[in-house]
Amino acid sequence: MRRTKIIATLGPATDDPKILEQLILSGVDLFRMNYSHQDHMSHQVRIQQIRTLSAKLGIETGIIADLQGPKIRLERFKRGKIMLKENDPFILDTQLEAGAGNKERVGVTYKKLAKDVKRGNRLLLDDGRIVLEVEKVKGPEIHCVTIVGGQLSNSKGINLQGGGLSTDGLTDKDMADLVHAVSMGIDYIAVSFVKSAKDISIPRAHLKKLKSHAHIIAKMERTEALNNAEEIISAADAIMIARGDLGVEIGDAALPPVQKRLINLAREMDTAVITATQMMESMISNQTPTRAEVFDVANAVLDGTDAVMLSGETSMGLYPVKVVQAMANICAETEKQRAIRVSDHRINTRFENIGEAIAMSTMYAANHIGASAIAALTETGSTALSMSRISSGIPIFAFTRHLNTMRKVKLYRGVYPILFDVTSTDTVKINQELVDVLSEHKIVRKGELVIITKGDLRGRRGGTNNMKIVTVGDIIPDVDHFLE
Repeated sequence: MRRTKIIATLGPATDDPKILEQLILSGVDLFRMNYSHQDHMSHQVRIQQIRTLSAKLGIETGIIADLQGPKIRLERFKRGKIMLKENDPFILDTQLEAGAGNKERVGVTYKKLAKDVKRGNRLLLDDGRIVLEVEKVKGPEIHCVTIVGGQLSNSKGINLQGGGLSTDGLTDKDMADLVHAVSMGIDYIAVSFVKSAKDISIPRAHLKKLKSHAHIIAKMERTEALNNAEEIISAADAIMIARGDLGVEIGDAALPPVQKRLINLAREMDTAVITATQMMESMISNQTPTRAEVFDVANAVLDGTDAVMLSGETSMGLYPVKVVQAMANICAETEKQRAIRVSDHRINTRFENIGEAIAMSTMYAANHIGASAIAALTETGSTALSMSRISSGIPIFAFTRHLNTMRKVKLYRGVYPILFDVTSTDTVKINQELVDVLSEHKIVRKGELVIITKGDLRGRRGGTNNMKIVTVGDIIPDVDHFLE
């Protein structure tokens, strides 16, 4: 069973329901809705398609709403594009109206940009393809000289090398998109350009106000985010290493060690982590990945990422199904390495709560007795998440009565959801029924060991407090019943 999860971004290339069905069957665990593009109705249609197909196929998939965030962009040019050559002067005019750009100047969406930059700063346009150096700031005008030229077109992004832009975390558009996503029952909200824990607490408060249980993914794509990584990881439910804008700000050469550091830190702090951007980009137009892309995906798996993400490869690529199949094969092959099935995670640290202690004890026991599966009765999926931080080849099955929990745990490495209503099951029979379900799915066989975790109070959030090791095929007494 593939342990690393796959996230696919939806777009025009996936609008055919037959393609969407093939993506689910090929192994997509979660779908990403990019709210930077298209309107609410387009997203609504896609979300409804996913839910309908998931129900038809009996395969729950999670959905991520990726908010645009305060992305700083150029305004439009009169003729759609211009050509800049090395040493050409160029002005970013924060007061120039949209559509008035020409070969001398163009407007920008962020009106305070002139206050955030100074002489000597380098501005990276279009993911770093165009580089401008600030010569002077004159009122609302930023006078630059072209260091790296090329074709420049409408609405391209702007980054300040080294970071330091003072934009707010959530825009008015983000708020409207968040409300829409919540109304559609989204499982995760991805917050863009996070700088600190505050950028997580604000959308968290809005989700609470909207009575939503959606989890928050912090996108790590700013220099400031790296400086505040621990507080952001602590505040968020998951992080995404968004290597596009992050690479522009810190330089591509700095990305590999940063990626490894963030994955390790997230796992140490019991948080899920996604590795994203350009993982299989050549497959937008090619039927096979480059060897460099194969190594990129494999290294992320070896580092311990929970999920790898596809963007343009599925949203607008020519071969969305083939790219998912290729990525799934790379992940599965890489996971055969014994090095990623062992762990000393938190072996010498104090556990924060009973649930975490049970999770760590379960994984330690499972890895040392050769258990075939772990069955975790869970309301929220938190115990399964804690278990998944331990490197192991043993599958973790999250038995839950909640569809939203099933969809959330699809993000966690090595965790597989199974719908199971514990509140309608007799206490004496619970353990036996869990093993029976695993046997019916041909996950375990007679004589193999299964570890079960659950709480004394069924249906209570955060109540996991006991572990039991059982043998498949034996009559399983439930000691808990005799203690009630």
